[in-house]
Amino acid sequence: MVAKLTNAQIAWRAAQDLPDGAYVNLGIGFPEMIATFKPEGREVTYHTENGILDFGEAPPAGEEDWDLINAGKKAVTANPGASFFHHADSFAMVRGGHLDVAVLGAYEVAQTGDLANWSTGPGSVPAVGGAMDLVHGAKQVWVVTDHVTKKGEPKLLEKCRLPLTGVGCVTTVYTSLAVIDIVDRRFVVREKLPSMSLEDLQAVTGAPLAVGATVGDLIVPEL
Repeated sequence: MVAKLTNAQIAWRAAQDLPDGAYVNLGIGFPEMIATFKPEGREVTYHTENGILDFGEAPPAGEEDWDLINAGKKAVTANPGASFFHHADSFAMVRGGHLDVAVLGAYEVAQTGDLANWSTGPGSVPAVGGAMDLVHGAKQVWVVTDHVTKKGEPKLLEKCRLPLTGVGCVTTVYTSLAVIDIVDRRFVVREKLPSMSLEDLQAVTGAPLAVGATVGDLIVPEL
């Protein structure tokens, strides 16, 4: 296996695609890192399902206000003009189709766009939670993930084996090896690490990979 991207580098790459003026929900955990890498000069408004619109970066250590947290219970700052609202109003925003992008982690993604990101079986998280609202309320659903499991098994599959979060919802997957769009129920490679051949990428992917006219190099900074 070639050297793969770190979580920070995956988050950086996903952040570069956020549209100017977008309203974006970042899932708990790994996806929250994207807020650190907002491209200079681009206006992106972040939403958190516990009731903040337009939160900013994490405060310096020791300066946290623990009444101001995101859905993952991490301290955030409020940008000028930020608003605060009831949890129910926050989910009304999600379900009403007001989010442009939701970014989530994943255990498995199917070539059809199905997502499994909440349970690995008995003894794991007991319920799907707000992710099921996000994946069907947002206009686009992006996934950030390692390309393979800790055991080296593919996370991108023909069909998910774990309980689903949503059906046909994922539009793009940013992995440690590639950027892959889901188009017409197929994985289409947009970018890959330049040190990796398409054959090598296919070998660690559990479904056929398609390519468009060109496949770009996945280039990220050292972070």
